Amino acid sequence: MPSLARSERQRLCDTALVVGPDAPTLSGEWTVRDLLAHLVVRDSDPVGAPGIVLPPLAFLTERRMHNVALADFAHLVGRVRRPAPWAPARMPQLDKALNTLEFFVHHEDIRRARPGWTQRGLPVGEQKQLWKAIGYAGRGLVRPSGVPVAIRWEETGVETTLRRGEKPVMLTGDPGEITLFLFGRDQVSGLAFDGPAPHVTRLRQAALGL
Repeated sequence: MPSLARSERQRLCDTALVVGPDAPTLSGEWTVRDLLAHLVVRDSDPVGAPGIVLPPLAFLTERRMHNVALADFAHLVGRVRRPAPWAPARMPQLDKALNTLEFFVHHEDIRRARPGWTQRGLPVGEQKQLWKAIGYAGRGLVRPSGVPVAIRWEETGVETTLRRGEKPVMLTGDPGEITLFLFGRDQVSGLAFDGPAPHVTRLRQAALGL
């Protein structure tokens, strides 16, 4: 089965070339150029990458991103499309673990920042990869809500518990929309929230995501 991480990397690059470097994204104030610079640093910069998860080193990340973003846009896209030889993305298992959700979410960050966006219909095999990945990552992503949460893939009826407890919120939808919601994106569609109203409110108002 083709790797969703690799497929979404290429699709993200294709979309970036269509919309251009100055187009907005759903990643805060980042433009497409900024987002690509982030991906380059995350992929293959041993100096800048640690600051993505370690706040005391964030200044290094910002400095490296600024320098990377100065490159010609086509060259910048090429660096994302073809990671450096030493990048973890060159190793299939690490690429799958680290980048399945990363590239899907950031691709949608570009797509859904544009007026008139529509939900994509991903092949079932790719949806399965998303479902498996969000089943692991979602446990940490829902923690800020402080309420028990389970997710249900609407089409298949498969369920996964993300946070145990009494009277959980059941979040139902397709894997892509569930993923985007749990990463804190508001531009989602087709989701249903079932459970005690106070729990639903806390989940919907929580600062989800990384």
